[in-house]
Amino acid sequence: MDEFGYTTDVEVRYRDLDTMGHVNNAVYATFLEEARFDYFRDVVGVPRDDIEGVVAHLEIDYRRPITSTDDVTVALRVLDLGESSVTMECEIRAGDDTAATAEVVQVAVDRDAGEPSPIPPEWRDRIVTHEGL
Repeated sequence: MDEFGYTTDVEVRYRDLDTMGHVNNAVYATFLEEARFDYFRDVVGVPRDDIEGVVAHLEIDYRRPITSTDDVTVALRVLDLGESSVTMECEIRAGDDTAATAEVVQVAVDRDAGEPSPIPPEWRDRIVTHEGL
């Protein structure tokens, strides 16, 4: 588990639970989103409102249910840094167990043009430095 260079806590809210008392599968994507926002804030130095990007790919493999009593963290690392894309590998953890694994590709977008744009150089530098790429 130590191969991930960034970990953040996420909160399980009552509304996240299904009728069986498990976190609904769709909420796992929200946990990943929260972790990406935290990564960009903490590692890249970019606040949530300044992230100009969209998710182009999301793949989640579920391993075990999460309940309201679990302490949940998300660990992530950047696998690939393209011209306009960032590919991240993630683990959603419930305590010491892996509850899910995921791969997310986020693409930088020019808001005005609505098209992919190059990752800003300062973002790239911070990611490369943190990840050792």
